Amino acid sequence: MTAIGTPPAGHDDRPRARLLDLVGAIEPWDDLERTHLRTAAEWIAGGAPLHRVRKPDVPPMHLVCYFVVHDAARGHLLLVAHRKAGLWLPAGGHVEPDEDPWDTVVRECREELGIEATASSLAGRRPLFLTVTRTRGQADTHTDVSLWYVLAADAGTITDYDEGEFDAIRWLTEEQVLQESGDVLDPHMHRFTHKLRHARAARRGERP
Repeated sequence: MTAIGTPPAGHDDRPRARLLDLVGAIEPWDDLERTHLRTAAEWIAGGAPLHRVRKPDVPPMHLVCYFVVHDAARGHLLLVAHRKAGLWLPAGGHVEPDEDPWDTVVRECREELGIEATASSLAGRRPLFLTVTRTRGQADTHTDVSLWYVLAADAGTITDYDEGEFDAIRWLTEEQVLQESGDVLDPHMHRFTHKLRHARAARRGERP
């Protein structure tokens, strides 16, 4: 039996080892994230295919990167109205085979928002948060294992977006995000925002 966090014999373990390192470095925010981190580690180490090879759901569980663009000076987060999901989400996309997740963030940031990805000092080029989510609002549902990155940007620098993917974009304060109904947001957006606020307060040496 393969131990959790150990790539199975017979597989190229370098991409999996990198993913396990990223996942293992995430401090869980709550019991749900702790469960998701364990699920993700078992999935990665177990040898299952990690990347989507055919839209929308092959394989039925695959790796995704979110990037939450954060204007720290204003305390604003960027959300996009995703056409297919019918929800307000962070921008993001699927990780391609043999692609490092940070490279996915860089590529998708250019394609979807037209800017270069700049890692926030809160987590650098590592994800701050992880979720395992069954998609909704689509005929063929699947499970996204999502790495949530934080990017730094001035709100005034984003003037365009991919209209094929999104109906609109919005800048919201963290408080406004938390006041939004969970029915219109990614189901974990409130939890991520709480974790982000905690990380920012801890960095400043304040009580969260």
